[in-house]
Amino acid sequence: MSDHKEHLVRYLHVGRDALIWKLEGLDEYDVRRPLVTTGTNLLGLVKHVAITSGGYFARVFDRPLPEIDAFFDDGTEDDADMWAHEGETRDDVLGLWERAWAHADTTIAELPLDAPGVVPWWRPGHRDVTLHQVLVHVTTELHRHAGHADIVRELIDGAAGLREGGTNLPPGKDWAAHRDRIEQAARAASGR
Repeated sequence: MSDHKEHLVRYLHVGRDALIWKLEGLDEYDVRRPLVTTGTNLLGLVKHVAITSGGYFARVFDRPLPEIDAFFDDGTEDDADMWAHEGETRDDVLGLWERAWAHADTTIAELPLDAPGVVPWWRPGHRDVTLHQVLVHVTTELHRHAGHADIVRELIDGAAGLREGGTNLPPGKDWAAHRDRIEQAARAASGR
C-alpha cells in the first residue's frame, strides 16, 4: 500500500474501532434501545455502518457482496439498516460487520486509489468516483456515526471517550461540576 493509502486506512480503522467499542460491556437491551426521537441506537449504528460501508466497497467497484446487496433492494423497509430486529442477534450484526469490513479491506488492498467506481444511489453527474474519494467519504461518515455512538453510550451509562484505556478525555475531571458550569453559562448568556 502507498503511504497515502495507509494513512487513509489508519483513520478508517480508528473510526471502526471507536464505533465497535461502544457496544462493550452492555447488555442486549442497552445496545438496542433508542435514546433519541429518531430511534438511534448503538447496534443499529453498527449495522448501518456495516451495510453502507459494504455497499461502497462492494457495489461501487463492482465487487458484489450478496448479503449487503440485499439491503439496497427496492423492497427493503426504509431504515431497516438502522436497528436490529428482534430476531437478529448481536452476533448476527457483528458477523455482518466483520464480513463487510473484510470485503472492504480486500477491495482497498487490491485497488489503486485512482480506481474508478460508480455510486448508483448518488445524483446524476456526481456518481463517478475513485477509491480515494470513497475512502474519504466512508471514513468521514464512519466518524460521524461514531460521534453519534459517543452520545448514545454516554446517555446509557456515562462511558465516554475514543476507546477503552485511551479515552482522550482529561483524567480525574469532575464532569458533574463541569456540566453545571456550562449550564450556568448558558443561562447567564440567555438571560434565564
